[in-house]
Amino acid sequence: MPRFAANLTLLYPELPFLDRFEAAARDGFSAVEYLFPYAWPKSELLARLRGNGLQQVLFNAPPGGVDGPTSVQAWDNGCRGLAAVPGREAEFRQGMALALDYCAALACPRLHVMAGLLPSGLARDSLLPVIAANLRWACEQAAMLGVTLLIEPINLRDMPGFYLNRQEQAHHILDAVGAPNLQVQMDLYHCQITEGDIATKLRRYLPTGRVGHIQVAGVPERHEPDVGELNYPYLFSLIDTLGYSGWVGCEYRPRLAAQVNGTSAGLSWRAPWL
Repeated sequence: MPRFAANLTLLYPELPFLDRFEAAARDGFSAVEYLFPYAWPKSELLARLRGNGLQQVLFNAPPGGVDGPTSVQAWDNGCRGLAAVPGREAEFRQGMALALDYCAALACPRLHVMAGLLPSGLARDSLLPVIAANLRWACEQAAMLGVTLLIEPINLRDMPGFYLNRQEQAHHILDAVGAPNLQVQMDLYHCQITEGDIATKLRRYLPTGRVGHIQVAGVPERHEPDVGELNYPYLFSLIDTLGYSGWVGCEYRPRLAAQVNGTSAGLSWRAPWL
């Protein structure tokens, strides 16, 4: 049976971020994920997790910057990661140090490392040595804390210019890095928009053991999984059949987001798996 984690960046948008932990627990979630923790003290996040009986299962490394304030500013300025960006290796390492500090404090076992935007004038294939070297170093640091790093293909409609877009490309990077604690974050929303043929890709990649996290949303509007062109009951059954036991992140925008308790009102899609 899928284990669902609430993505607190997108769910419960009517609430201040720190109040979303309690809302997720009240709705029966036992785990949470979100984009970035760096705007909040580690102690405050840990208190929200412990106070609501929640596990932190995933967040992102900084998109840029070297500390909390500069990482927030980097995202607002359009930075989408540094792993594949040449010339910013020192900044990448400082950001990773910050991220792993948060992982240790929050007992978070997984960290998504964003590849970044493809620099103008450079071919995608030419950056494989850059991202491989950065990830190889980062995996060594993460391994000392027992943390698994993830890379995620993201569609170009939502994130124009992103370096990493396809599942095959992500697994090629894993081959190039050769680290046992590097896996793929397989977001079925992004995969459907970019490639389609989701069931075939699940059958291909889940048995490898190299998919460390799955995320879901309806396509194309990115609402609840019971809306749109994907047959999620079929896909969840397939995921179970293939033996995947990891978390499934609910990274979608609630249809009733403008309403108080709109996220909670849209959670009926989970009923068969509760």
